[in-house]
Amino acid sequence: MNEQYDHNNERIDYLFDTDLKIIQSSDLFPFSLDSVLLARFVYVPIQKGKLVDLCAGNGVIPFLLSRRTKGQITGVEIQPEVCALAKRGTALNHLEERINFLCADAKNSEEKIGRGTCDVVTCNPPYFTMEAARDVKLNRHLAIARHELLITLAEVLAIGGRLLKPGGKFALVHRPERLVDILEGMRAQGMEPKRIQYVHPHRHKPANIVLVEGTKGGKPGLSVLSPIVVYRSDGRYTEDVCPTS
Repeated sequence: MNEQYDHNNERIDYLFDTDLKIIQSSDLFPFSLDSVLLARFVYVPIQKGKLVDLCAGNGVIPFLLSRRTKGQITGVEIQPEVCALAKRGTALNHLEERINFLCADAKNSEEKIGRGTCDVVTCNPPYFTMEAARDVKLNRHLAIARHELLITLAEVLAIGGRLLKPGGKFALVHRPERLVDILEGMRAQGMEPKRIQYVHPHRHKPANIVLVEGTKGGKPGLSVLSPIVVYRSDGRYTEDVCPTS
């Protein structure tokens, strides 16, 4: 799992339905709709604020959040090759004054960012356990992005709880089968679950993604938003995902 990264496999894509550009590589984990939906779902302060995206990858969530807030955004990504894509994407989009990327272990991010200083923390974490990684053949970069090899769900929740100031928002996207772990873990870290939204691939299919947001020190009271349906019967995106489709 020590394969070399090939810069020749890079490409520049537009970021979903925006004019933002993102640098991707077939050797590294590409951005997914999950991240796009999380960037739309999370509450953000419009005029100012300190926002952090954990497990930031090539920068999709920070880039999209820059369209919703004038606050300062920091992405934390542990893989140097992936973080380099995010930093170059920041320059490509002329967002250097708004977005900063740290090549660091998210578990140590409070040392650089500051405990209890953040208004918003987001994360699209690895979905699958370390045990599941033993059953698939992936390159190292994809394995880290998909499986809990370097960070677990419990660790993500603990970091979010430490970074947030009172009243701050924590939001993540995950699989519905981990929902109980998410809700219990958020409360254990002092974050009260406040909003949930399920994402269904098709109208008559079970949800395969869930978006969850909590408030640091919030009062009990959970809202379940209207579900998102991703695809129409003809395979195109629904208006939930792409209103102009």
